[in-house]
Amino acid sequence: MLSVLAKSIREYKKPSLLAPLLVSGEVVMECIIPFVTANLVNQIKAGCSIGVIVQYGAVLVVMAGLSLTFGALAGSACATASCGFARNLRKDMFYKIQDYSFENIDKFSVSSLVTRMTTDVTNVQMAYMMIVRTAIRCPLMLVFSFAMAFIMGGKMAVIFLLVIPVLGVGLALVVRSTMPLFKRVFKKYDALNSSVQENIKGMRVVKSYVREEYEKQKFGAAAADVQRDFTRAERILAFNNPLMQFCVYAVMVFVLSFGSYTVITSRGLALDVGQMSSMLTYSFQILMSLMMLSMVFVMITMASESAQRIVEVLCEESALQSPENPVREVKDGSIDFDNVSFKYAKTAERMALSGIDLHIRSGETIGIIGGTGSSKSTLIQLISRLYDATEGSVRVGGVDVRSYDLEALRDQVAVVLQKNVLFSGSIRENLRWGNKDATDAEMEEACRLAQADEFIRQFPDGYDTHIEQGGANVSGGQKQRLCIARALAVEPEVLLMDEPASALDPIATRHVEESVMELKSGLTIVIVTHSMQQAARISDETAFFYMGRLIEHGETDVIFTRPAQKQTEDYITGRFG
Repeated sequence: MLSVLAKSIREYKKPSLLAPLLVSGEVVMECIIPFVTANLVNQIKAGCSIGVIVQYGAVLVVMAGLSLTFGALAGSACATASCGFARNLRKDMFYKIQDYSFENIDKFSVSSLVTRMTTDVTNVQMAYMMIVRTAIRCPLMLVFSFAMAFIMGGKMAVIFLLVIPVLGVGLALVVRSTMPLFKRVFKKYDALNSSVQENIKGMRVVKSYVREEYEKQKFGAAAADVQRDFTRAERILAFNNPLMQFCVYAVMVFVLSFGSYTVITSRGLALDVGQMSSMLTYSFQILMSLMMLSMVFVMITMASESAQRIVEVLCEESALQSPENPVREVKDGSIDFDNVSFKYAKTAERMALSGIDLHIRSGETIGIIGGTGSSKSTLIQLISRLYDATEGSVRVGGVDVRSYDLEALRDQVAVVLQKNVLFSGSIRENLRWGNKDATDAEMEEACRLAQADEFIRQFPDGYDTHIEQGGANVSGGQKQRLCIARALAVEPEVLLMDEPASALDPIATRHVEESVMELKSGLTIVIVTHSMQQAARISDETAFFYMGRLIEHGETDVIFTRPAQKQTEDYITGRFG
C-alpha cells in the first residue's frame, strides 16, 4: 500500500524530505534551550556578573530564533508536500478512472469513487502532513528530551520509562478497537453519498410525487447510522486524552515532589534548582511528544482505511485492454456477431445475450427491435467494446474488436446513447468532444447531416452559444441532434444509436429520422428502437430480439410485408420480443 501511495509524491519529494530535516533542527534547538537555561540559573545562583547573564541571554535569543525559523520553514515545506501529494493522488485516481471499463465502474459504484476522491484523499492528506512533520518531530523530541533529562536528572528519568509502556498499551487498545469501526463507516459514507446523488438527480420525480419528507427521513436515517459509528469510534478515541493527562500529571507530581525533596535534603549537591527546572521542562516536552504521537496514531488509524480504499482504485486494472500489437485502422463498417453470448458478471446465472449470430454489411442501416429487457443496448455496447463478449466474437471491419487499439476502434465506432450528455461550454466545444481537431467547416457539415445546423444558427451566438450542464437550456430534440452531430464529427465507419428518439415528440422524432436518412450513404448505422414503424421507415434490415436471443433477422421490406395485425400479435406474444 505504501509503495503505491508513494508513487504520487513525485515532484514533492524535495519538500517531503526537507520538512523532517527542518523539524530536526527545530527539535535540537528546543532541547538545548532548557540545558542552557539550567546553566544560567546555576550561574545566577553562584553570583555571576551581569555580563555572563547577557551572554547567556544572547545565546538563548539566537537559539529561540533558530527554532522559530526552522519551525516556520518546516511548516511551509510540510504544507507544500501534503497538499501537492493530495493533488497528485486525486489526479492519479481520476486518470485511472478514465481508463476503467463499465465493468470496473459497476464494481466500485459512482458514489464510492466520489467518496474516495474527496473524503478519503483528505484523510490521507492530513495523515501525510502529520507523518512528514509531527511523526518526525515527536520521536526526535522524545529521544532528545529523554537523553537530556537523564543527563540532568539522573535516576529521576526512570519515571519516563515507566510511563511510556502504559501509554503504548493504551494506544494499542484504542487503535485495535477503532479500526473495524472506521472500516465500516466509510462504506456507509458511500451509501450516504449514493443516496444524495440519487435524490438530486431525481429531484423532479421527488417533487412530482411530493416525497420530500420520505427522502428527508431516508437521508436522516443514513446520516444517523454514520453518526452512530463515528460516535462510537470517537468515544473510544476519547480515552486517549484522559490517559495522557493522567500520565502527564503523575510525572509532574513525581518530579516536583521527589525533585524538591532531593534539592532540599542534598542541599543542591545531588540536584540543584537549575537541574530541577530543566527536568520539569524536559518532562513536559516528553509528555507533549507522547500526546502528539498518540494524535498521529489516531489520524493514521483513520487514514489507513482511506488509504486502502484509494489503493484499490489505483491498483484496479481495466477489464478492457488494448493488445500488444493492436490494429489501428477499421477497414469498413461491416459488423459480425459469431455465436456471441454475454453476461455482466462472472457469477451471474443467466446470460444477457445468448448465441447471437448476426451479420451486418458495410453501409447498411439495421434496426434492432425488442421489448424492454431484451438486451438491445447490451448488443451495441459489445460493438464499441464497452464490454467484451463472454463467449464467441464480435468483429468490425472483419477484425475481432479485441484486436483493435481501443481508441482507434471507438474513433471509428461512434455511439449516440439513449441518455446522452452535453457538457457545460459552447456548442463548438461540445462538438469537439467527438474530434478535438475538427475545423469549423467539418463541424458545420456534421451539424447539417444531423439536422442541427438550422436551429444552431437561430441562436444569437450561433456555434458559440453556451450550453448549460447536461444541456438544460436546449430542447430534447435539439440535444439529441447535437449528440448525433458530435458523433459524426469523428467521421466514423459505424454509427450506433440507442433509442435516439425515445423521449422526443413526433416532430423531433421526425427530425432525428431525417438525420438518419441523410446519413445512410456509405455509413453503417445500427439503430435500437422499440418502434416497428420507425424501423420500417429508416432501416434496410431488421433484427428482432427477445430475452437476449435473436428471434428473426432479415430485410425490412420482407419482414414487414406480413399483415399489420399478424405483426402486432407476434410482437405482443413475444415471438419478436
